[in-house]
Amino acid sequence: MKRREFIILLGGAAASWPFGARAQQPALPEIGFLSSGSADAFANRVRVFRQSLSEAGFDEGRNVTIE
Repeated sequence: MKRREFIILLGGAAASWPFGARAQQPALPEIGFLSSGSADAFANRVRVFRQSLSEAGFDEGRNVTIE
């Protein structure tokens, strides 16, 4: 490979790097809850937990994921 072709290739890669970096979305924090009981038994606690997260500035789907 000639020197000029190498410099052009290297310059093109350097110019396109920021576009690829901006395309990636940051990962959302994910909160999970595991239990051997039924979901109905914890419905009130989960509702209060989600309400408290919302009051603290965490909105499900926007900046946090709850599983």
